[in-house]
Amino acid sequence: MRNQIDLLATVTVLGVLEQTYFVLQVIYARRKYKISPPETTGHPEFERIFRAQANCSEYFPIFISLLWVAGIFFHQGVAAGCGLLYLYTRLKYFQGYTAAAQARLAPLYASARLLWLLLGLAVAGLLAHFVPPCSSAWAAGLAQPLQLLGA
Repeated sequence: MRNQIDLLATVTVLGVLEQTYFVLQVIYARRKYKISPPETTGHPEFERIFRAQANCSEYFPIFISLLWVAGIFFHQGVAAGCGLLYLYTRLKYFQGYTAAAQARLAPLYASARLLWLLLGLAVAGLLAHFVPPCSSAWAAGLAQPLQLLGA
């Protein structure tokens, strides 16, 4: 069982470590610019760091859910590869946003495309799992390639 989810678990832990790094950057910025919680405004650099971390945190549950569904129902290696690329684009997003708000856009679009890809893989895997190959001619035609992809 473990070898069927080891890549997904590894990407998940890397994602948690990345989120921890983002949170630590907010803590350091709070200290540097003397902005105590619960304040979320102040120096523009702090606000960009805070917003970048918040944005990454907002998308993390969506990413983790899609990673695991795509990995279990489609293919673990493909999902883990997409997951690693997603984590890289979110790191570039965070770094870009902390430098300048406009610098976040390219990595933001790249990470969004990867989430859509994971969603597509998850749906394809679930369709291949739930649609019986012989229920009808159109379903059989759809399910056969999906089952081959998810195998």
